[in-house]
Amino acid sequence: MAKTKKQPRPRAETPKGFRDYFGAEVTERAEMLQKIAGVYHRYGFDALESSAVETVEALGKFLPDVDRPNEGVFAWQEDDEGGKGDWLALRYDLTAPLARVYAQHRNDLPTPYRRYAMGPVWRNEKPGPGRFRQFYQCDADTVGSGSMAADAEICAMLADTLEEVGIPRGDYIIRVNNRKVLNGVLESMGLADDEERSAAVMRTIDKFDKVGEAGVRELLGKGRLDASGAFIDGVGLSDDQAGPVLTFLTSKAEDMDETFANLRKAVGDSAMGQEGVTELEQIADLLAAQGYGPDRIVIDPSVVRGLGYYTGPVYEAELTFDILDEKGRPRQFGSVAGGGRYDDLVKRFTGQAVPATGISIGVDRLLAALREKGRIGGTDRGPVVVTVMDRDRLADYQAMVGELRQAGIRAEVYLGNPKNFGNQLKYADKRNSPVAIIEKARGIVQIKDLILGAQIAESATLEEWKERPSQFEVPRGELVARVRDILDGQGG
Repeated sequence: MAKTKKQPRPRAETPKGFRDYFGAEVTERAEMLQKIAGVYHRYGFDALESSAVETVEALGKFLPDVDRPNEGVFAWQEDDEGGKGDWLALRYDLTAPLARVYAQHRNDLPTPYRRYAMGPVWRNEKPGPGRFRQFYQCDADTVGSGSMAADAEICAMLADTLEEVGIPRGDYIIRVNNRKVLNGVLESMGLADDEERSAAVMRTIDKFDKVGEAGVRELLGKGRLDASGAFIDGVGLSDDQAGPVLTFLTSKAEDMDETFANLRKAVGDSAMGQEGVTELEQIADLLAAQGYGPDRIVIDPSVVRGLGYYTGPVYEAELTFDILDEKGRPRQFGSVAGGGRYDDLVKRFTGQAVPATGISIGVDRLLAALREKGRIGGTDRGPVVVTVMDRDRLADYQAMVGELRQAGIRAEVYLGNPKNFGNQLKYADKRNSPVAIIEKARGIVQIKDLILGAQIAESATLEEWKERPSQFEVPRGELVARVRDILDGQGG
């Protein structure tokens, strides 16, 4: 008789592109989200929690292909009796679900509808260092208003949010541009109706921060050699045709009025381009009226990322302090948030134009920035641990814990094998517990200040030990008060 083949044990490993988050990381994220939500709520935005799963049709960017629509999203097809069901996918951002929600519930929602949303999103992309397939986003959007006041408000709110979570003024800048200005540039170049060459120009503009003015000039023309020595074909524009693009990209000046004059020159006679410059002027005026100057929010035509998606103003929040890369070289931290006006997204569902604008914060990148600056990080403080001296008296130990918890003190009873008392204290250390409780006799408990004990063990002299004992005995009735005193002294 053949032996039954044993099933191999599953591998205990996180899927590629995903990671697990423990104690302090989860707490830090929750605290940050709470702070962000507080700012959004203060600005009058309401919370929305939409489904993590959408139809691929509703997501829009990733429509079903011949076989399966798995480019960029995690998708599957529902089984349907009598035929194939809908393609569903995990949401890849929080904006596409908003468009579906507004279209579905627009008769019951106020106009404009101002909402914020927070949660994980999933992208079926190649993972890399610091690039995961699941990550948190934190969005705020206004749907139903075409006023530039909505865009200015989003920028002001973003500045307030960064400062609220611990990024001080001077360590960030919010840059604002406008897709209409770029469209005006393309019109002035005679490329408005040439989709292929317009797309090539857009891709070239997107490389401005990497190759600079000279590199863009070469790529708009015949092409250039990249760092590896390979030749990159250019768009094939003449110098005259490329001129407006370069004027556009380099139009930022020390004086705001000069920046706007340069932009108007770049768009020439294009009505759309002139409209885009006017919108930027309105945003700048509205922000200045609220006290948000160019030290916090600046008009900057070099912001080009995402211009293909947006229909009007675009914004990007950049952290300006230096960090060290993997080779120890200083570099700026970079972007932590982006957004803009997208007036065509809801139209996919309703057939009617619905103006909308919003921002998305990359929560994980913002947390990483705060860790780099030393403003968060370290280990999460654990609970007070009540040790077990007699397993038959667990009810008494649970009574101690109950009193501590009712006083608002985080506490637990040791639930492992109590036979080896040393293991109980090792457990408390591993939990980063501030205090351990040991029953010495009925009605008497010993309180061990584990934080002070560790400090004394490292550096204190015998005299300091006598002056500040790290453990002492108290009557059972004083347990809660004495533990509270210790925690207050530890800053807990």
